[in-house]
Amino acid sequence: MDFMTAVKHVFSNFANFNGRARRSEFWWFYLFTIICNVAATTIDGAIGMPIVSIVVMLGLLIPGLAVAVRRMHDTGRSGWWIFIILIPLIGIILYIYWFVQRGTVGPNAYGADPYDVPATA
Repeated sequence: MDFMTAVKHVFSNFANFNGRARRSEFWWFYLFTIICNVAATTIDGAIGMPIVSIVVMLGLLIPGLAVAVRRMHDTGRSGWWIFIILIPLIGIILYIYWFVQRGTVGPNAYGADPYDVPATA
């Protein structure tokens, strides 16, 4: 899955917390989020107010949570495990470790293997 396909797929499923997400879908969207935040911060610096950053953050919050939950489902874990990131240091390490792992091969309790399904936007 390439960058644009991943971003389109996340936004077309922006509030879908069911199913599974590929590693590439999650990480490309994470990169998109970073790029948007850098651009918003730059614009905010020019105008002197954090309005654009707040709008971008709120606009990407639900899609980011949804793709994170679907990514957690791909590893065979409940979506509630995303809150492990709230535990200092250990939570962040586990979060990254789980998200770089290959998901469960074949279907699991959360749906079909996303690598068996063609990625369409």
